[in-house]
Amino acid sequence: MTLSGTYVPSKTQWVRENVAEYEATDGREGGELGGYPVVVITSIGARSGNLRKNPVMRVERDGAYLAVASKGGADDNPEWFHNFVAHPEVDLQDREHKATYTVRRLEGAERADWWEHAVATWPTYAEYQTKTEREIPLFLLEPKG
Repeated sequence: MTLSGTYVPSKTQWVRENVAEYEATDGREGGELGGYPVVVITSIGARSGNLRKNPVMRVERDGAYLAVASKGGADDNPEWFHNFVAHPEVDLQDREHKATYTVRRLEGAERADWWEHAVATWPTYAEYQTKTEREIPLFLLEPKG
């Protein structure tokens, strides 16, 4: 993993606690939300430049991961959305596996394909889409170099 800087934990208590537990145990604890596996993504803050860490549902295929900016179906994007746009490189931890990934936003047929995979992986995403008029953004995380 290559990102460096000052880590500033989330203001949200459950996120802070989940990330700390996940990292301390390589995902053996804190590695699931609602019975589904999660990964921890470290990004660089769009405004602050500080490191931010977020647990997200594990949607993986052929070594690439998908970050779904659903925010539970809210009408606005999660804060990490802006980090990904401003700094399209992240570190991802999937249990004990840690690596750096390049990030790109998906559109068109590629987005549709990955959306189908996301919903098959975690069906709640389909429910989230019905709660908002915005098209939920998808970011593909591909291994760097």
